[in-house]
Amino acid sequence: MRNHRSLETVTPMGTKLQRKSFFVDASILRQAKKVLGVKTDAEAIRMSVERIVEMEEFWKFMQKSRHTLQPGSLEEPE
Repeated sequence: MRNHRSLETVTPMGTKLQRKSFFVDASILRQAKKVLGVKTDAEAIRMSVERIVEMEEFWKFMQKSRHTLQPGSLEEPE
């Protein structure tokens, strides 16, 4: 499903994608594709951006929950 007026696409999973144009360091993009195990530049960029958002949300959670666990309250697995 493409809407050429707004340059947006909806994937089969219902995710709305919007076309963007920007410059990227080609060697970093190649590294990202290799590390992420994807074939296309678009997949590497999408996955990278998604992971950045996930990590930022995680760090915000970690900062909010700081000092809520008492030292020694967790046991080391055997």
